[in-house]
Amino acid sequence: MSENLIIRSIESVQELEEVRQLESLIWSELESYPVSQTITAVKNGGMVIGAFLENQLIGFQYSFAGFDGHKPYLCSQTLGIHPDFRKMGIGEKLKCKQREEAIKKGYDLITWTYDPMETVNGHLNLHKLGAECSTYIENCYGDMPDALNIGMPSDRFVVEWRIKDRQERNQNYHQSVNLLNNESHLLIKTGKNSDGFLVPEEIDLSKDQDEESLFVPVSSDFQSIKQYNLDLALSWRMKTRQVFTHYFKHGWSAVDLVRNESDPDICFYVLKQINS
Repeated sequence: MSENLIIRSIESVQELEEVRQLESLIWSELESYPVSQTITAVKNGGMVIGAFLENQLIGFQYSFAGFDGHKPYLCSQTLGIHPDFRKMGIGEKLKCKQREEAIKKGYDLITWTYDPMETVNGHLNLHKLGAECSTYIENCYGDMPDALNIGMPSDRFVVEWRIKDRQERNQNYHQSVNLLNNESHLLIKTGKNSDGFLVPEEIDLSKDQDEESLFVPVSSDFQSIKQYNLDLALSWRMKTRQVFTHYFKHGWSAVDLVRNESDPDICFYVLKQINS
């Protein structure tokens, strides 16, 4: 498939309507962005990137220009893949093309949000792309009625992807995973209930800046926990919220997400003091 896959910018009204239709398929008609909005964004510093297979649009990424009062950046709003073509690495290809096009436009920073409990997104954003997170927003979008978010506070990480800074940090950070053998570096103790689901237990807010790396365990399949028991999912949300907000406030950043080779049910966020 990869040799027939084309990743390119989308600028025409006709193809932007195809993007809107794909959004409707992935989410819903109400959650699709009108072409009048996406075409305006494209003409004013934003972009839409499409993934095409034999002229069929099977994935897209939509971004618009942002400004924080000091400098411009690219705000990455939506990335969607047709349900028949997921788990094929298309999302990473779209992000890499986004980076290429953003550099051409003069950007050096791309930002977006994602749910830190969604580890597939975390693995792409932090481990593969090398982005980082040091901002946690509680209930970022309010109550969301869609299947992925219903019943949960819409907490989000704010991703910062410094696209001109090609530090290969993750290779170095991955070495620190050896510290996982020492449970004193874990910020949440975990166990499993009688049905085999991962349960968060005690949290640790006492670590100081002398630590090399800290680790936050999370379930590798949060949606299954939600379907199994919403109260357990809410416990995960609130305990990870406490941990992340505390350590981000004290200068730590999430710089990687690694999978546990011995237990596929669990992943670990790697926290570092990157500016120390």
